[in-house]
Amino acid sequence: MVRHPSERSFRYGIEHECALLSADGHFADFTRLGFAEAQALVDALPEDPGDLADLRVGDQGIKRKRWYVEGFERFDDDGGFVRCDPKGIEIRTRIHDTVDGAVDALRADQRALDDVAAPAGFTTVAIGFNPLRSSYPVVPPYNDWEVRHRTGSPEERTAHLHMVTYGPDLNLSCAGIGVDELVDVGAKLTHYSPWLVPLSFSSPFRDGVVWGGLSARTAVRTGARPAAMVFLDGVADRDRMLDTDPSLTQPARLPAEVGRIEFKAFDACPDPQLYGELLSLLTGLVMDTTLDGRALVPDAVAHQRAAVAGLADPWVAEGTTDLLAAARAALAGRDDDLARLDRLAERVAAQHCPAVDMLACYAAGHPVAGLRP
Repeated sequence: MVRHPSERSFRYGIEHECALLSADGHFADFTRLGFAEAQALVDALPEDPGDLADLRVGDQGIKRKRWYVEGFERFDDDGGFVRCDPKGIEIRTRIHDTVDGAVDALRADQRALDDVAAPAGFTTVAIGFNPLRSSYPVVPPYNDWEVRHRTGSPEERTAHLHMVTYGPDLNLSCAGIGVDELVDVGAKLTHYSPWLVPLSFSSPFRDGVVWGGLSARTAVRTGARPAAMVFLDGVADRDRMLDTDPSLTQPARLPAEVGRIEFKAFDACPDPQLYGELLSLLTGLVMDTTLDGRALVPDAVAHQRAAVAGLADPWVAEGTTDLLAAARAALAGRDDDLARLDRLAERVAAQHCPAVDMLACYAAGHPVAGLRP
């Protein structure tokens, strides 16, 4: 029996990328931060074997905890691991039955990271884009083995872009959703992404200056990289995979990923509460049956327009307001989700996102993410 959308149950997870500031207050990116320094922070945090059912470890074993060093891995001519250039620390929650459960877990794990970072001379910071540099140079150039393995998928071909961007993967899964509907939801979220992402914008700096927009991350990343992705059973659903660039469908890498909807285009947010609000909005859009926009790949031009003025652009604000209305109708009776949508509506009315606060702080003469006026 297929459940009515309003009766569906969801599960949630959050993956949040943290940047680091060094003891002297400078932004600690791959030019200043060594892997051993970053890994020492992870080593000081507890390992829980119970996490492994929900979280992928990866080929190098770096991701054994809810925290791991996020970076770019290099290999020798035979595929042997050589080094990882770090960009920061990623925090991943387990899968939770409620939005609040995922948000609370992220808060607790962020506090734990902060507690080990401070004695080591680091401070964590949430920002969507490296404020000092717009690109990561691949030095030395790829060897033959790396060329073969860095061109196997659209995401591998553009993996270097993530070294200057910071954002969350907001994950949700819906009980009883079929493969066709799952792919359709991914296409829906991809289409409407330009009106979703402005709620999160937190990257108004680029190459050491105020660049004139609110999300350098969106301007550089979205289009080349996915907005949304859905994970299918790599065996049973092999024939349902779509050949798109960037990818919309991916084979699940562990059983817990099958059926996962992953929204990847938001900027990193300073307050986990905003992630909770965005998860409720995504829930409503999954449940919605009225919106008819679909896209297999993100519209780079639309994202680049949204990246400049965000919610101050009437075209953006109108589209975001329409999405909130559709989500609100779909979430009728789910009071906690509706309360989170109310807070998002207030943000839209105020044309507010984290980048607005960052710019105000910077204009008042204060450093932001290590960037000084």
